[in-house]
Amino acid sequence: MTSALLETVGLRKSFGALVATDGVDFDVREGETHAVIGPNGAGKTTFIKQLSGELRPDTGSVRFAGEDITSLPPQRRSRKGLARSFQITSIFHDFSTLDNVALAIQAHAGHSFRFWRDARRDDALVLPALQLLRQVGLEHRAQVLATRLSHGEHRQLEIAMALATRPSLLLLDEPVAGTGADESARIVALLAGLKRQKTIILVEHDMDAVFTLADRISVLVYGRIIATGTPAQIRANAEVRAAYLGEDG
Repeated sequence: MTSALLETVGLRKSFGALVATDGVDFDVREGETHAVIGPNGAGKTTFIKQLSGELRPDTGSVRFAGEDITSLPPQRRSRKGLARSFQITSIFHDFSTLDNVALAIQAHAGHSFRFWRDARRDDALVLPALQLLRQVGLEHRAQVLATRLSHGEHRQLEIAMALATRPSLLLLDEPVAGTGADESARIVALLAGLKRQKTIILVEHDMDAVFTLADRISVLVYGRIIATGTPAQIRANAEVRAAYLGEDG
């Protein structure tokens, strides 16, 4: 069995009387796509923020690549190879698509933005940025201002910016949310290609995307994981159907 790249043990986080995550044990194995699903209010956002370092758990631990990273902030986790898309990246809307990816490469390398005007002519930034745009299907939009991109193209750009950090694990927070059918299909196809290259934790409400992409699925309800299994196992789980899919049996 492939070893766990990321593992949580007993993650608990409460806000006053509200218990958002309640003893969450979770793992994602190297090379797999592990989806986390659950109804609104299940604790998914709190759980993801604990994985990315935005929130410290009250109790429990997060291990990544064999190291306890529970106390590390997001920037340190990113340096170690964990990238959270759509939160850890910030699009500069008045910059071109290419500039945004080149900036992400520059930031990951630890360089200042002070000399950005010269950096725009730096092949060490521009060429890998173009390669990433090609990978996510945005090469033809390289010189377009980010503000002029569609919602789905923003998602593709955010994935490219996350990939610019050279992560070993991608934490994707609802990558197809708010997209139309064509854009959703394009993003699912992009993520299907990334499956062969990256370990992915996918948080998503779109069940078609989840069942298309996931190797395993964990179902979070009221802060607890009530089931983990293959897509077929989750579809057949009566407790999941009752708690999440709204069915009685």
